[in-house]
Amino acid sequence: MSADPILRPFAWHDVPAISAIYAHHVVHGVATFDTEVPSEAMMAHKFGTMIDLGHPVIVAERDGVLVGYAYASTYRPRFAYRFTCEDSVYLAPDATRQGIGNLLLGKLIAESRAFGFNQMLAVITGGTAASIRLHEKHGFRTIGHYPELGFKFDRWHDIVHMQLGLREIRAEAAEG
Repeated sequence: MSADPILRPFAWHDVPAISAIYAHHVVHGVATFDTEVPSEAMMAHKFGTMIDLGHPVIVAERDGVLVGYAYASTYRPRFAYRFTCEDSVYLAPDATRQGIGNLLLGKLIAESRAFGFNQMLAVITGGTAASIRLHEKHGFRTIGHYPELGFKFDRWHDIVHMQLGLREIRAEAAEG
């Protein structure tokens, strides 16, 4: 039996494994609307930008193998959005339905709150019930459903927007 996953901060040596996990989702899934696999250099640049900004980037490792990752980064580039983040959670194909996404998202929420983000948004492809349930479990609520926003694998895909207020727990703790 495999050991429990270990969650830890991103390290530069994670880029190849992260790139491979993401490539799988580009080629085989609709969790991302990318249709071409980005290079490792592009992924390193993307993660480097998040690290430079101090945004939370977490990886899950089991038996020394990276099995998933999660990050929160600014929802939109305009300055007024600087306290709103969008979450992303990706798992290796053989690491699904094992609770790893739940662990990653829980830690990501805590780190995003500590960072100072006020709101976390999830932009989820419609029909991905497991992702929607995962976010609901962590208190996200659906705030929008947008039909036919993405076209991938010769069909249209909806988008579901979900939102979690990150300061709500702080306010409740202060009152109690």
